[in-house]
Amino acid sequence: MELGLEVLALLMAVAFVAGVIDAMAGGGGLLTIPALMAAGIPPVAAIATNKLQSSFGTASAVYAFARKGRIDFRRFRWPAVAAFIGSALGAWVLQRLDPTFLEGFIPVLLLLMVVYFLVAPKASEEDRHSRLGTASLIVIVAVIGFYDGFFGPGTGSFLTTVLVALFGMGLVSATAHTKLLNLASNVAALATLVIGGQVLWAVGLVMAVASVAGGQVGARLAMRVGGRMIRPLLVTMALLLIAKLLSDPDNPLTGFVLGR
Repeated sequence: MELGLEVLALLMAVAFVAGVIDAMAGGGGLLTIPALMAAGIPPVAAIATNKLQSSFGTASAVYAFARKGRIDFRRFRWPAVAAFIGSALGAWVLQRLDPTFLEGFIPVLLLLMVVYFLVAPKASEEDRHSRLGTASLIVIVAVIGFYDGFFGPGTGSFLTTVLVALFGMGLVSATAHTKLLNLASNVAALATLVIGGQVLWAVGLVMAVASVAGGQVGARLAMRVGGRMIRPLLVTMALLLIAKLLSDPDNPLTGFVLGR
């Protein structure tokens, strides 16, 4: 499908902001998926195209963190593999669901993500003792990876919270390693959805340029001030975009919410 220049410019702006948010706290998909769907892109194609643009932005953030020595690749190589496998399975399941079910399920997940960001506890900035071992980390990451392949928004924040709350990592360290795990899950989901012919390449690549720039900015901000400052902005923008979706009478989500 073809989109006008104004729509593409708006999607690029959203991708840049989402790239910043993803690098700092995760959850940029709360912005990009509703924006893509508000532009008239079907749900599965919106999720697939979002994976394309977010993969570039996440890779950019990983590079920025790795350059500063913030990522322990040896410790997280198997969790990254688990994220890849879980995400590939999630993306496979996504393409086999009834589209009507998916169109009704997406707004529920979006609202649950907003609730999560509102009630999740604040993370510490200091490393602490890990409560669980590597095997537990691999299993948990695989489950979150499945969710990322199936839907995605909030994956980064889920991973960061798990690494802080259960595995004793400081906020910035958890954010850096979240980007590595998220990159693995993004690449797996993207590959699966490309095979399924779901990706809108022109839209995704245009957004990817802005996402890379946002990822670099967000990673630098995260290393300087941490990711907690972004939560109020994320919740506010997500609610505004959900309202935008539901205000469009031609969008299938509107009929779901109004019971039509």
